[in-house]
Amino acid sequence: MSGPSAVKEVPITRREELVEYIAGGARPREQWRIGTEHEKFGFRLDDLRPPTWEGERGIGALLEGLQRFGWEPVRENGYLIALSRGLASITLEPAGQLELSGAPLNTVHETCCEVTTHLREVKTVADELGLGFLGMGFQPKWARADMPWMPKGRYAIMQRYMPTRGNLGLDMMTRTCTVQVNLDFGSEAQMAKMFRVSLALQPVATALFADSPFTEGKPNGFLSFRSNVWTDTDPDRTGMLDFVFEDGFGYERYVDYLLDVPMYFSYRDGRYIDLAGRSFRRFLEGRLDELPGAVPTLKDWADHMTTAFPEVRLKKYLEMRGADGGPWNRLCALPAFWVGLLYDDAALDAAWDLVKDFSLAERHALRDGVPRRGFKLPFRGATVRELALEALKISAHGLARRNQLNAGGASEAVFLEPLIEFAEANQTPAERKLELFHGPWGGSVDPVFREFAY
Repeated sequence: MSGPSAVKEVPITRREELVEYIAGGARPREQWRIGTEHEKFGFRLDDLRPPTWEGERGIGALLEGLQRFGWEPVRENGYLIALSRGLASITLEPAGQLELSGAPLNTVHETCCEVTTHLREVKTVADELGLGFLGMGFQPKWARADMPWMPKGRYAIMQRYMPTRGNLGLDMMTRTCTVQVNLDFGSEAQMAKMFRVSLALQPVATALFADSPFTEGKPNGFLSFRSNVWTDTDPDRTGMLDFVFEDGFGYERYVDYLLDVPMYFSYRDGRYIDLAGRSFRRFLEGRLDELPGAVPTLKDWADHMTTAFPEVRLKKYLEMRGADGGPWNRLCALPAFWVGLLYDDAALDAAWDLVKDFSLAERHALRDGVPRRGFKLPFRGATVRELALEALKISAHGLARRNQLNAGGASEAVFLEPLIEFAEANQTPAERKLELFHGPWGGSVDPVFREFAY
């Protein structure tokens, strides 16, 4: 999720401007960058409870403390709700999950350095406050009612609207964490190919990063419960976007999809106006009762784009959204996986050859089955494990051809090693935690906060 967009408040007078806005993201390959985002759960070291925004040990105090590292404050109605430093930002998810939205960088090596620096800064301040942070896909211990709410107007609107569209929307808001990578494209045709490959393989990423097997202290029957949550959040704005695979897919078709996604809000004059369920098409025509005669701006459009939550999301770049949050090495592994597949032409061709004949039914079977069965989900006479190993092989070759080396001479492919190890062992991160739960942890999830904290 994102805060209010920094896009200029230019009124929209033609539908074509919406298409042009997305098309403006295309850029030559030498300008392609890697933007990594990750969320994490905060907890108090003494009782493992999630911190509220308020108080000496609250999330607000943590944000205040991080300013010593050069982060600039962002406030909403007097509340400190985000930080910015250069092109990076730190924001809050609804229940105080802390998110780093990283700067657009040239290599996965740079991304991993950014992640490392961020986690070190957070730990420095968190230690002083008696707080810890955990990377997983779903809050393993606390119930929805135990989760605090952050003082952000956007979330108040969503909190009211979500229960009208699905049973797990509030869980999505308060009890999930993800890692995602944002990647560029060079043309409309290239975007379409990248979109199709990444949508088809998003269940593979879900399996590789599956790390949410607990709910309220007990196994929940899933390996990625976070992924399952999205299936009962809001059908208007989630899913596999079957139209992406149709002939002629491009910017205009995605704009049509977004125009049919109901609105949440308009951010005007420093406040959120509740437009939950309203039509952006009517907004374009100046026919919203809440804003009589007003037409949207490009800022409204940019904000509206952030309220669609498909498995892959198009803005002025593509966002890979299928992975659970996790520990440091997997935060570096996700951008490596997708950069290797999508940023090298030979790898992109090989990945397309791998998935181009997947039927709609097969794509949905992967999406629906992986959250519960992970690598062991049957697929075409084998399992998702074999599909994952082939995707990892293609990605590794793509990263090797990119030939972006660190000071020790290693390519970006080094970051795939934990994923390869999971796939070869045929065991997701979630299954390893379940073994600990049923073994050394003695049926308690509390040790996860100690053994897997950053």
